Amino acid sequence: MDFRSSDPAPAARRVTGPSREDILPDTATSAVKIVIVGGFGVGKTTMVGSVSEIRPLTTEETMTQAGIGVDDDYGSTTKTATTVAMDFGRISITDELVLYLFGTPGQERFWFLWNGLFEGALGAVVLVDTRRLEVSFDVIGRLEERGVPFVVAVNDFPDAPRHPLEQLRTALDLAADVPMMNCDARRRASSRDVLLTLTHYLHSLLPA
Repeated sequence: MDFRSSDPAPAARRVTGPSREDILPDTATSAVKIVIVGGFGVGKTTMVGSVSEIRPLTTEETMTQAGIGVDDDYGSTTKTATTVAMDFGRISITDELVLYLFGTPGQERFWFLWNGLFEGALGAVVLVDTRRLEVSFDVIGRLEERGVPFVVAVNDFPDAPRHPLEQLRTALDLAADVPMMNCDARRRASSRDVLLTLTHYLHSLLPA
């Protein structure tokens, strides 16, 4: 994302062994893999970092002159790094249910990695930036092709145009039953609410 996080991220420190917050609770009985997808700079790394209860793993690399003409920065003047493999985090939804979060790279030249990240995923969050809505079509199409259920979260960028959700649903050609909401990926509570919406949606798809 192109703006600073409102919620403080865990401080980076040398890893000498698992810390207490990194250890999976004894009460956990179910683990679900979730992927967070979207185009370049829509806030995937920010969402994983804001909501993860463990120190998130990121694979960000500095953007360089070599990427000019290859990577599209969409006019961003503040984004200096990009995910080249994945982001990883974890959040406990209940004492029993744990979500493992995998953020995908946004640059199109890294999309070949998505197939591996989709393996075993029960659901996905599609992050959308209204300043470049067209990027979301390919992202949603890939999920539909693989049959991965998803929700759509419209990230609240300060300079992004605001549109009613129903207008955005129509523009994205989303089915009426696909959950869609606004969010602020910088904020833990907002990101958590998106994940809760996804878990409720996945539960609703289970056979009665």
